[in-house]
Order: sequence, then C-alpha cells, then structure tokens
Amino acid sequence: MAAAQRIVIENCSIATVDAQDTEYATGYVVIAGNRIESLGAGKAPEGLENVVRRIDATGHLVTPGLVNTHHHFYQWITRGLATDHNLFNWLVALYPTWARIDEQMVRSAAQGSLAMMARGGVTTAMDHHYVYPQGSGDLSGAIIGAARDMGVRFTLARGSMDRSEKDGGLPPDFAVETLEGALAGTEETVKQHHDASFDAMTQVAVAPCSPFSISTELLKQGAELARRLGVRMHTHGSETVEEEKFCHELFGMGPTDYFESTGWLGEDVWMAHCVHMNDSDIAAFARTKTGVAHCPSSNARLAAGIARVPDMLAAGVPVGLGVDGTASNESGELHTELRNALLINRLGAHREAALNARQALRLGTYGGAQVLGRSAEIGSLEPGKLADLVLWKMDTLAHASIADPVTALVFGAAAPVTASFVNGRQIVEQGRLRTVDEDAIARSTREEAQRLARIAAQA
Repeated sequence: MAAAQRIVIENCSIATVDAQDTEYATGYVVIAGNRIESLGAGKAPEGLENVVRRIDATGHLVTPGLVNTHHHFYQWITRGLATDHNLFNWLVALYPTWARIDEQMVRSAAQGSLAMMARGGVTTAMDHHYVYPQGSGDLSGAIIGAARDMGVRFTLARGSMDRSEKDGGLPPDFAVETLEGALAGTEETVKQHHDASFDAMTQVAVAPCSPFSISTELLKQGAELARRLGVRMHTHGSETVEEEKFCHELFGMGPTDYFESTGWLGEDVWMAHCVHMNDSDIAAFARTKTGVAHCPSSNARLAAGIARVPDMLAAGVPVGLGVDGTASNESGELHTELRNALLINRLGAHREAALNARQALRLGTYGGAQVLGRSAEIGSLEPGKLADLVLWKMDTLAHASIADPVTALVFGAAAPVTASFVNGRQIVEQGRLRTVDEDAIARSTREEAQRLARIAAQA
C-alpha cells in the first residue's frame, strides 16, 4: 500500500462491526487504493504520503457498506401491483407479466434497483434472477453490466425454473427452461462472469428458484454443478405455510429435510426468508452453517410471517438482510431494513430482547458478508479489508438529538448518505450517484414499465 493513493476520513464516529464491535466516538479511516489501511481514535497518523483527499466527516457515522443478500431486480418495473395479496396469489397475479420481460426491460429494472440501493448505503448487491423467457436476450449480461456501470460489488444468483404450468408449477410454459438448458446456461454464466479473487467486483452463484417452480433433479444437479465449479448456492426456502404443506404433500417431508436430501444445506448455501422454521430446522442450518437472507419488509408485505431471527442467531446460523424483489418491497432500499428487522422481530416471541441496534447493523453488514461468503473481504472496517464504507450524516434535524449514532441510524429515520465508497472509489456524493444519471434511469424505468404493461395486457 506504500505507493497507493490515500483518502483520509477524519472527525467521524466509527462503528467497525468487527468481532469486538469496536467503536470510536471520534476517529479516522485511511483508505489506500482499494483497501482500508488503518483506522482508530483521534486524528489520522502524521506523514502519510500520496494523500489525494482529506474528508472532514464531522457529524457523520462511518460504517461498513451495507450488503444485500436477496433481491429480484426485474421486479422494479412491476412495482405497486397485487398489493393486497399473499405470496401464492401474488405470484399467480404477476407471473403472466414477468414472463414477458426482455433484455432492455431487465437492464433498466436492474439500473433502478441498483441505484436505489446504492444511494442508500448498499455497497454489495445481489440479484436472484430466475425468469429467462425464450428469446428474451442476454438477461444475465444485462444485469451484470448494470452493476458494473454503477460501480457496486455484485453477486448474480443465476436462477432457473423448469416446472411450468403443465407440470403443476406457476410460471407459463414459455417462461421456464428445460433441465438441461438451465444447467448449461448457469454453467456458462459462471464460466463467463465469476471472479474468485479477493477484490472481485462480480461473482456468480447457482440459484434454482424455489420448490414451487423447480424439479428435484434441477436441485440435485444444480448442487453438483455449483460444487464442481466452486461457487455458492442460493434459493428460496420455508417462506410460507403453503410451501411447508406443498413439500409434505409432494415429497413427504418439510422444506429443510427436502433441501438436505438434495444436497442443499451447507456453508456454501444461503436461503431467502426461512420464515417457517421449527427447532430442528434451525438446528440443521446451524449444524451445516447454511445462511439465511432475512427480508422483513417483503415478509410483512406478503403476510408470510415473522422469521425466528433471534433463535437463528443464538444457534449460530449466519443471517444477513435482503431487500427482496421490489414488487413486494416497493421502497427497494436496504437501510430501511435495519429498522424493520429490529421492529418486526420485536413483535415475535422474544419481544424487546429480540434484536438491538448493533445486532441490526451487524445483520446488514458483516452478517450479509458471511452469507455471501465474503466476510474475509467486506462487512467490517478492519485494516486489509476492502474499502467499502459509508458516511451517514447524523447531525441534521432527523438525528441530531440522539446521542448514540448507531441507535440514531437504526431506530431513526433513513439517514442521508454523504459518501459511499466501493473498492476505494466514491460512488455516492450528497445522496446522489456519481457513476450514472439517476434522472435518465427514472425515465427509462417508467418507459419500460409501461411497455411491459402494454405487452402483458395484449397477451
């Protein structure tokens, strides 16, 4: 790092989210190239060379960048529909529209989804994309390109479906792939785009959609493919009571046992939702170190229930936060999920002891990094880790009277982002994206939403 250009951030509160939850009331962070070089209390060290910028962060809290662990970007252009439905009826209502997406729509929707998260403090995003209609173009490439242009760190969970209406599934027949096509398309995406290096900006996971829309063989062969290629695995699990019933009727066992029977538990696996988990399910996740993407707003929006996050954490299950698709979480923001995770879990059995502010922040940072398999690189502020961090402005009307900045961030209103750095590069300044034109994205997403609505109506 000796010859690297340095950025010095000073006079800020710092929540490192390291193993000791180290915090500094007033401190500094030194970025050298794309790494965190040093941080601590008081002023930055004297005599630093190649300092190209000094930031006086008085009135700010610096945290690790937020890590999103579950999303469906394409849904950005179907927001505000089926707003009073449960999961199953919501899927029935929207699949006929989703089945008609194309590359241009997906690129625009990905830009909208990424922009909303990035300007709200997300530095690592993921997208579980599983709708690949025939003749729709290079959807994976469009999504990855949108993330690259915006400058966020990104995991594409390359999804798939092979159980359509004719097989008792929900998607239209032309919106699913064959078993062979899904596996081949997934392998090609991994080989073309996955970067296994420490500072990788793009990674790919193998991600069949859910028990409702995939065959057992796709699950089994998907797991074999992922482990042969050395990448992570993602799917939906235990989201609703209907899924529990479906698995018992079709497979003679609950979702967790079914996933274990197909090779889908392990430290290289994370699942979205996991709302309806009994004690033995949680024990199985803890034993195998299977991760969970907790999506509190979407679970509430679709009336799915309250995930047992405190019990998962107590058992040692890795848990991160997810926005989920923006057709079931229309805000599309992850920083609001810090607050919602805390509040919703306090409605559960543990009440006020369920989560505190620092546990919520950990879910959105280090917990997410664990779930994505990147806790050695991101998720906490420590020397040698990648320079993914956020400066939250905490001295405005919304937060200034709350003495503890972490409490203010989690319990208070959504805090403004003065600056967000990914890989040492600033991508947000004063709440606006520096890398893309937000207004152009807004126009594009509106146009593509209207175009998709017209196509769906004609069909």
